[in-house]
Amino acid sequence: MKRILIALVLGVSVLAATAVPAAATTECRGLQVCVKVAGPWVVVPAQLGGSRTAAQFQLTCPRGFLAGGLHAELSERAIDVDFSGLLGSPVGPGTTTGRSVVFRGAYTGSSVRTPTFRPHLGCVPTAGGGNGPVPYRRLQAFPPGQPTVRRVRTVKLHPGTVGATAACAAGERLVSGWHAVGFYTAGAPAAELVRSVSATQSSRGARVSVRVRAGTAVSGVRAVVQVGAVCGGGS
Repeated sequence: MKRILIALVLGVSVLAATAVPAAATTECRGLQVCVKVAGPWVVVPAQLGGSRTAAQFQLTCPRGFLAGGLHAELSERAIDVDFSGLLGSPVGPGTTTGRSVVFRGAYTGSSVRTPTFRPHLGCVPTAGGGNGPVPYRRLQAFPPGQPTVRRVRTVKLHPGTVGATAACAAGERLVSGWHAVGFYTAGAPAAELVRSVSATQSSRGARVSVRVRAGTAVSGVRAVVQVGAVCGGGS
């Protein structure tokens, strides 16, 4: 998978929501034309020890737009957030980022918490352009490409049991999968709300499935589960 994990740049900043009063997000800072897309508060596994699982969540710009700026709000400082960017030059929208961006957040704290983060995208219009011809040299190996594709499905939660599945297309093969639970609340969700939802992930063949049990605490709250499949077979 020819991708690199890039620290939050391209106008990205991270705000610890519990450390300072709420401030305006900065995903559109420095961009003349920008459409904001806000995600839910994504629950991060509060694991301790030397092996910690990151939560992943994909946000997508409207059609005709690319991700030009990123931002994240954190429920506490001990959350490490990054995103997956493509190799290429120059670093920027259309090269490093496309229409969709996958945010990843991992808990780095030393005590049991209910950590969450809220991803934001600043989307800029797709525009042509270029930097002129560049010297040509025949490569002795394959250049980085996009050998994987992400198949994503997001489903609304309600009290009870909800299932969701993401599947690779015909001719693709499943490489890995993920799921994440998110809450569209004004601030970081309360611990009771986070703990009222549990999810179990499984995979079979080219499909990734998640089964979620939600308590009555999600009533009146816009809560979602996202399940994703990373599929091989791209170019």
